[in-house]
Amino acid sequence: MFERVGATLERYMDLLSARQRIVASNLANADTPGYRARDLEFQAEFQSFLAKAPPLAREVTGLKSRNDGNNVSVDREARLLAENAMRFSLASAMARAEVRTIRNAIQEGRGG
Repeated sequence: MFERVGATLERYMDLLSARQRIVASNLANADTPGYRARDLEFQAEFQSFLAKAPPLAREVTGLKSRNDGNNVSVDREARLLAENAMRFSLASAMARAEVRTIRNAIQEGRGG
């Protein structure tokens, strides 16, 4: 069971890492004329990622562009960073809890 849960958590955390890189790239290019913000459609990408397909970053639509054509919203990207950090923290806590459960079962099996 842990192998399945652990593998799923690992893939989820890999997807979060990919999103972190994309958001960081958006922030790094916030002042680059013509740069278009990119993101992952997180739920769809997670389903594809479970099937071992690599994540695909897409241009974000519906964002207001500045005169130079750049549509990066620093507020939006900061929110995404915070959301991503919270998800990563939760996934880490779940992985630690799973390891703790297995460790406890092993210790109880040893009689002590």
